[in-house]
Amino acid sequence: MSRQPYVRPVSKTTWYMRNGRYKRYMLREVTCILVAIYCFISIVGLAALADSPGRWAEFIAEFTGPGWVAFHAFSLIFYLFFMTFDWFKLAPKAMPLQLGEQKLPDRVIVIGHYAAWIVVTLFVFWLAGVI
Repeated sequence: MSRQPYVRPVSKTTWYMRNGRYKRYMLREVTCILVAIYCFISIVGLAALADSPGRWAEFIAEFTGPGWVAFHAFSLIFYLFFMTFDWFKLAPKAMPLQLGEQKLPDRVIVIGHYAAWIVVTLFVFWLAGVI
């Protein structure tokens, strides 16, 4: 006589709604749609740039409307809260640093990533002439 293991029934559509961590995971996975939209916009922009300066100017004018600005702001907030900050928190697990016999504390690695991010951002702003 073989015993069947108990298999808990799981809803195929709302399984992630029971736990906050699962909801956050699903929100992070939804960002792939925003990445796909950005990839498509980039490809269209490169095609416009390769076509002619006039087409490039039309492309820029088309994507500077209030709807697209709101989309970019929403996407930036989504990326920051669901991608960047999570990746920085994950960094000590992905690349633990060991100095001699001791491991570097996780907090130091995370702070180092934020510091590097700020330095690179300031450098890009300096190159762009913003600061």
